[in-house]
Amino acid sequence: MYQALHATSRTLADFIENEINADPYLTGPGPGHPFRERGMHVLLNTPAEMAVANNPKEGISLWLYRVVRDEERLNDPATRISAMQLRPPPLPLRLHYLVTPVTSRANDGDPDTEQYLLGKVLQLFHSKSQFRGADLHGELAGTSGELFVRLETMSVDEITRIWDALEGSYQLSVSYEVSLVNIDAALEPESIMPVLVAQPEFGLANLVSAGS
Repeated sequence: MYQALHATSRTLADFIENEINADPYLTGPGPGHPFRERGMHVLLNTPAEMAVANNPKEGISLWLYRVVRDEERLNDPATRISAMQLRPPPLPLRLHYLVTPVTSRANDGDPDTEQYLLGKVLQLFHSKSQFRGADLHGELAGTSGELFVRLETMSVDEITRIWDALEGSYQLSVSYEVSLVNIDAALEPESIMPVLVAQPEFGLANLVSAGS
């Protein structure tokens, strides 16, 4: 399923936004209430795309900036889906997201709100780092997929390179790694001959010979 990338992003974005909207400190009366009042959202755009001058948007940028293969799972075997069919193994991926709270110049950048929002994201993924079953949205809904979210420690050089690529000045942000996201092979299941007779004595003989 090639839609797994987008479905993973949608799962995380919906989770963050739903939890923020359920937090009375960020959405009710009080010093941290601007999320709902100012029409903020969790978007998959880059921070720069959210801050465009003619139509600025506020909220949280959940930007997928890196996709890498999971080397430990590349040699996973094919999956038997019936007595006579094997499904080729998927491409296992690890996704890296830059999470950036974004406020507009109309609100003077509003560092207070940015820190409230980033603190909430850190709390959410510290409390819930695994997503499965009813947690999954989009094309992942109803599947047996599992996502694990981990806060990444990034050096100054690493975070600087990301912001240089964005061609913008550094903003308060953190990075999360999400695993394991599978992209299914675009191949038909392989037909195989079913196992008709099991002869465990041959395996036993081989084991004895190897140990002698």
